[in-house]
Amino acid sequence: MIKINYYHSLIFFNLCILLSAFEYLRSNSLLIVSLLLILSIGISHGSLDHVKGKKLLKILGIKSSAVFYLGYIFVGLITIFIWLLFPKFLLFLFLIIAAYHFGKEDSEFINKNKKFEIIYFFKGSLVIVSPLLFHKNETLSIFKSLNFDISENILINNEILYLLIFFSFFSNIVLSKNKNFDLKTILFLDFFSVLILNYFLNPIIAFTTYFCFLHSIRHSISLIKNINNNIKKGFPIFLRKAFPLTMITSIMYIISLIFLKNYYELDEAIYKVIFIGLASLTFPHILLEYLLEKNEK
Repeated sequence: MIKINYYHSLIFFNLCILLSAFEYLRSNSLLIVSLLLILSIGISHGSLDHVKGKKLLKILGIKSSAVFYLGYIFVGLITIFIWLLFPKFLLFLFLIIAAYHFGKEDSEFINKNKKFEIIYFFKGSLVIVSPLLFHKNETLSIFKSLNFDISENILINNEILYLLIFFSFFSNIVLSKNKNFDLKTILFLDFFSVLILNYFLNPIIAFTTYFCFLHSIRHSISLIKNINNNIKKGFPIFLRKAFPLTMITSIMYIISLIFLKNYYELDEAIYKVIFIGLASLTFPHILLEYLLEKNEK
């Protein structure tokens, strides 16, 4: 598994260097392309949550699968509802949780240790901080379209952003302590890949590239390994199991986009669909992971 992640990180690093050479990607967001990638590769890494949900129900002694589906949908709808009422609070909370989530899942090939919980947050915060540092105006514009104006917030001062990037770098040092060369290489390749993406590319393209081709693929690989230790045999099974929820979620995204297009410009509607949609999926996804991890112990 470490070798697979090593080659994955190496390929992703070279992909980032290749993309950084295209001047066109620095000033264009390619929103439709980004949306399609997120709807296919991006959200598919959470499309086996129903399998994990059934596992959790079995541990808890609950026989009806409807309990999981209703609970999962309820958390997602509540997330959207709170976003509509308190957008600043929920987006701020989402960014914090997303940073922790990215840091933890991108490091899942390392033996987990409770003392690393804050380290995971600092590691994943690079994904949030980098676009604010390198493309502040574009990133703040995206936040404004989500009713989240932090243009006067002290937290986006360059000094603080550089400090957070240092903490992210330091977190990789902590995680790589007493690890072999391959593990160290994976962590630091990922770190510099995210920096390269956000320095050279438009924020939405940088995020989409990271989310789809590093975060989602890495998590999907771990899911495939859980299905079958042989990647080649497990991959088609994963596709078959992931397809239904991926398709249903994609259709819901598209319906939401069509609805929002009646009230907002296309770009703004896509931003809302991407980030509010991801929040509505991330909260129940993380809650499921937490409950399953806690009850398995």
